[in-house]
Order: sequence, then C-alpha cells, then structure tokens
Amino acid sequence: MKKIEAIIRKTKFEDVKEALLAADIEWFSYYDVRGEGKMRQARIYRGVMYDTSSIERVLMNIVVRDKNVDKTVKAITDAARTGEIGDGRIFIIPVEDTIRIRTGERGDIALYNAEQEK
Repeated sequence: MKKIEAIIRKTKFEDVKEALLAADIEWFSYYDVRGEGKMRQARIYRGVMYDTSSIERVLMNIVVRDKNVDKTVKAITDAARTGEIGDGRIFIIPVEDTIRIRTGERGDIALYNAEQEK
C-alpha cells in the first residue's frame, strides 16, 4: 500500500477529482493549504499588487493498493498539469498497515469493499 500526497493548484482540483473518479479511485481527503514557492515576485492584477510568495493550494491524501499507484499518479498528473511553474508536487509514501475500524479488517482488504469486487 502507498499513500499519495498531491499538492495541486486550487483551480485544477475539480479536474483532478473527476480524473480520480474516472480511474476508480473513490476515496481521498483534501485540505486547503498555503505554501512557499521558489517564485518571489509581486504580480499586478486589475491594478492591485499581489505577493505571490505565499501560494494557495489543495493537498490531497490518497491511500491505494500497490497495483493502483501508477493509474492514480497518471490521473493526477494528466488533470493537474498546465505546463507552467507551480503545477504542484506528488509524494508517494509507503504505508505499513491499514485497519477498517468498523470490521477490524487489516491490510489491502480494508481499502475497498470486497462485496463490490464480486
């Protein structure tokens, strides 16, 4: 199992969400976050100067079975890519174990409903 953390543009969140659902990745959590990037410049938009050193992003957390890692990463990268600086980052982290609280199931089986696989 792997935990995939993706930091993406807020404007691309709906696209990434739809891409994950299309790839049968149905469970993830997300948070609005702020971060610091390399770009240290002010931008002017409609006559107002904005400091872009603090950037608003969405942090997505997804835990998947090993066989779903590549399709999850592909869905995120394809949907989130604009080709410009600031598209984001993806981190893949090993997960030692998972436990479904309701049933006590452990491991891969706790990540999906076996009844749906039949």
